[in-house]
Amino acid sequence: MSELTSLKTSEMPFTKSGSNIIVSAPGRADFLNTHQDYKGLPVVPTALNLRTYISAEFRNDDVFEIRSLDFQRIGEPFQDQFSIGKIEYLKKGWFGNYFRAIVKILEDRGLSKKLKGMRIHVKSQVPVASGLASSAALEVAFATLLDKACKINYNQREIAELAYEAENVELSIPCGRLDQYGSTFGGILKLDCKPPYKIEKLPIKNLIFVIHDSGVKHSTAEIHPLRQKEISDGLKTLMESDKVPSKLKNKLGYNYDEPDWENIREEEIGEYLNLLYDDVADRFRFTLRMQRSTEIAIDILKNKKLKIKEKEPYLNQLWNKLENKSLELEVLGEIMNYQHELLKELYKVSIIKLEKIRDATLEAGAYGTKISGAGMGGSLISLVDPQKAKAILEAGIGAGAKQGWISGIGEEAKIH
Repeated sequence: MSELTSLKTSEMPFTKSGSNIIVSAPGRADFLNTHQDYKGLPVVPTALNLRTYISAEFRNDDVFEIRSLDFQRIGEPFQDQFSIGKIEYLKKGWFGNYFRAIVKILEDRGLSKKLKGMRIHVKSQVPVASGLASSAALEVAFATLLDKACKINYNQREIAELAYEAENVELSIPCGRLDQYGSTFGGILKLDCKPPYKIEKLPIKNLIFVIHDSGVKHSTAEIHPLRQKEISDGLKTLMESDKVPSKLKNKLGYNYDEPDWENIREEEIGEYLNLLYDDVADRFRFTLRMQRSTEIAIDILKNKKLKIKEKEPYLNQLWNKLENKSLELEVLGEIMNYQHELLKELYKVSIIKLEKIRDATLEAGAYGTKISGAGMGGSLISLVDPQKAKAILEAGIGAGAKQGWISGIGEEAKIH
């Protein structure tokens, strides 16, 4: 286990020379509204002090030579090599494919002449397959590197979109934009996941998080498609039913990302969810309840006064808890706990090991703890009192977490 604060230049894992360019991008934790980005709903990621670093120097040809120092250290395949204009993807899950995809997109955009061969070393503090956006941090760091070194001159949004397109389109991994935008912009964001993908940086507060990696690897590509299909199947049933009024159908659609989720209340759709299988109906309830609770949390983060209004029955338990809390951090913690219960009960993406670690963090004094990422393994994020952070970190490790970190809010992707 380790405790991280902002890294100083002298502590970076590469030695900077005149020919080297060093870039880093943060991992991110899934703070609020998990499993909602691919539906077009706003999400709230927070960047972490865990970062992926890339050091590069130019070659005298058109070859990219990639070496992962982390994979080399643990004895796994750690080298990749490919040429500009001759890119093919290797086996599924190969780390070099992320680099290949970024370069391939730039080629397709007519930027081949700007690209130059490079010798690249990668070292990351973001554990792989842990729900902390290790792939996005890699993509964003590499895209930022190419932008600077090859004078492409993209802005942050364009870098985030390049990284997203590499993973989602080129590599056909069904992710949303949460990871790539969170890693590019840093801080705590409200990211609207429908065009034009509006980004709002929320006020930076002195929030301290404890992150626990369960050690159980998860795969977004195995979890997201299942939930997406369930929702799309449910929408098809609702859209084709004579019992559902046209006014509601106008807010729905046939695909999981088509409904106007933000303007659908459970009261108006609730009775029609009885037309669906129980598990599918729960996916709808999850979507609506996560969104409403996130709206409350965003108001708190933006320093708006907490207003107890529109008391939907399913939120009564949450409201009762919030009314008894006097501290902002306690309120945010209760919302995190509420969202975790939704992930566990209505989205079925928790497992026994995650619950054991979570229980230990709450017993040690965390304000709130929830799944970060797709679930079925991966990581948990806890909002904590700084004075209790170390005890909470140790409690999670003692309950079976593979590793953990204490982190503030991370900075954006940057050149060092």
